[in-house]
Amino acid sequence: MFTILEKAVLGMAVLRLLSGSIEIFAALLMIKLNDIEKALIVNSSLAFVGPIILIVTTSIGLLGLADKISFIKMFWIFLGVGFILYGVKSG
Repeated sequence: MFTILEKAVLGMAVLRLLSGSIEIFAALLMIKLNDIEKALIVNSSLAFVGPIILIVTTSIGLLGLADKISFIKMFWIFLGVGFILYGVKSG
C-alpha cells in the first residue's frame, strides 16, 4: 500500500525538480527583463548551475549504489561525466 522511496532516489529527484524550477524562473526573469543583454547574463548563469546539478545528482546516485558497484565501475562513471563536461565546455 505504501511505497517507500530510497533516499538516493528522492535526493536525485528533488535536485532535478530544483533544477527545473530554476530554469523556469530564469525564463520568466528573461521575459520580465525584456533586454537581450540581461537575458544573456541570466542564460550564462544557467550554464553554471547545470553541470553542478549533473555532478551532484550523479554523485548521489553513485553513493546509493556504493555497496552494489565496484570501485573501477565508479571510476569509469565519474570519468564519463568528466568527459561530458569537458565536451560541453570545449565546444
